Amino acid sequence: MTLTRRAVMAGLLGAAARPLWGQETAALDGLAPLTSLRPQPRPERGSGAQAEALIRAAKLGGEVSFAVARLGETALLAERHADTAMPPASVAKVVTTLYALEKLGPEHRFETRVMRIGPVTKGRLDGDLVLVGGGDPNLDSDQLGDLVAALAATGLRQVTGRFVLVDGAVPYRERLVRDQPEQVGYNPALSGLILNYNRVHFEWAKAGSGWTTALDARGERFRPPVSTAQVTIAARDLPIFTYQRADDRDLWTVAQTALNDAGSRWIPVRDPSAYVGEAFAALARAQGIALPKPTRLRDLPEGAREIVAHRGDALAAVLKDMLRYSTNLTAEVVGLTASQAGTLEGSGAAMTVWARRELGVGISLHDHSGLNSANRVTARDMLALLQRAKGQRHGGLLENLMRETGLADTDGAEQKAAATRVHAKSGTMNFVSALAGYVRDAQDQALTFAMFSGDVPRREAVPVDLREDPEGAGPWVKRARRMQGQVIASWAKAYL
Repeated sequence: MTLTRRAVMAGLLGAAARPLWGQETAALDGLAPLTSLRPQPRPERGSGAQAEALIRAAKLGGEVSFAVARLGETALLAERHADTAMPPASVAKVVTTLYALEKLGPEHRFETRVMRIGPVTKGRLDGDLVLVGGGDPNLDSDQLGDLVAALAATGLRQVTGRFVLVDGAVPYRERLVRDQPEQVGYNPALSGLILNYNRVHFEWAKAGSGWTTALDARGERFRPPVSTAQVTIAARDLPIFTYQRADDRDLWTVAQTALNDAGSRWIPVRDPSAYVGEAFAALARAQGIALPKPTRLRDLPEGAREIVAHRGDALAAVLKDMLRYSTNLTAEVVGLTASQAGTLEGSGAAMTVWARRELGVGISLHDHSGLNSANRVTARDMLALLQRAKGQRHGGLLENLMRETGLADTDGAEQKAAATRVHAKSGTMNFVSALAGYVRDAQDQALTFAMFSGDVPRREAVPVDLREDPEGAGPWVKRARRMQGQVIASWAKAYL
């Protein structure tokens, strides 16, 4: 692979922050064979030749596999390499959704609480103020600011003891995976205290011969400044970013030649508790509440009593957003909360065992987001999981939690007003594209499908520091998605 200057710079910093939630890179060794041992049913004639022609026209390389059946029926209408294990990318979040609904229930809510140890007299707390993270993946700076405002409304103004951060609701992890560039916002740290998907907003502007920079925990209404991270602009071309952890701060440098005259982007936080604590203290200061330097604990101290709390949306709504925006952090947090495992890999293993036991499918997952490159699922097993989900206690919610689109036309473009609707979850990594879900027509006839495309050797050949936007990956994904839409449209025409 030839790395041109154009290829290197293509994935750099735009004039405005780009949403990176939906990007991901993609097993539990010994738990699943790479190919299924079950016999393959003979597919019906119909759209098979057309699907093959569309796959050849996409020129993806690697492998393309799929399986499609009528909803509620076990016989496949068509299949292609349906027993080949493929990286599911964010389609893994479908499994996480079912697992979380089963273990936690659709009404489960994540909480962030402010508590006290000691009495409050005339606005003075003679004791400790405790901020307790409940692993709320959607907590943002505006909600944190409202929580601080609610605290101030109680009359509290002074704390004589400690300011305690409790972050043990989710096991700490410095980054979700290690095979991604340091700067990508979709690969942040995990902790029981979470803010802005554990990302900090970095903004820059040219000022004479130099630059002005700012880091903050940005919301729509509140923008507390951040010093737990620092960015220095360096006079160089490459590397684009460098990172090190020193002096209890995230220290970044960014290449000057990668910057436009002005712009911004989100970068990941590696110490979420310090980040949340600093933002909370700044918001409290603005309300006239002075807090000492924070102390960190994993577990809630005895004797703590709630003062105010923020209660997040019901889990079903959280999962719907997760499936739509493909937020990796949300998937990992809800999966870890459901399993109560001590590690992400252990949690992925627990979910894998659950899916095999409850749904009879041989998936092999190491995480809940699909970001881990070792995850593997076959099209046949993914289709079976979607079929059997309808019989789960809360599995009937899945189809409506998925993103809805109109059926594609013959060119692969969405027909927004089409009567036939697709409810599906997509997954994208470099040179990997996956899609699985349901197709339902105006007469309520439905198909279930799973489709995986991947050129894994090509993906693995990309150097880690270029994996944010490697040369050729964008056009590859566009061709894959176009082909997916065309093939699904051919199924709808043939089988509905």
